[in-house]
Amino acid sequence: MTKPVIASKTPYPVEVQAGQKYFWCACGKSAKQPFCDGSHQGSDFTPLPFTADADKTLYFCGCKHTGKAPLCDGSHAGL
Repeated sequence: MTKPVIASKTPYPVEVQAGQKYFWCACGKSAKQPFCDGSHQGSDFTPLPFTADADKTLYFCGCKHTGKAPLCDGSHAGL
């Protein structure tokens, strides 16, 4: 499998809204990080849907190597 592009070695803080659906970029190529803009077309990657359960700030993974996709788990520290 192809490895994702590291879009950022830090997470993206995002104010999410309860019930809102978001599509996290898994390939790292999107110009609208941390969310998908369709740049994965023709690759092995697909965006990961995520629905917020409450209004709050979440930290979406920027390195694309998290074990808790789409949220940051600190994996960027080892890259």
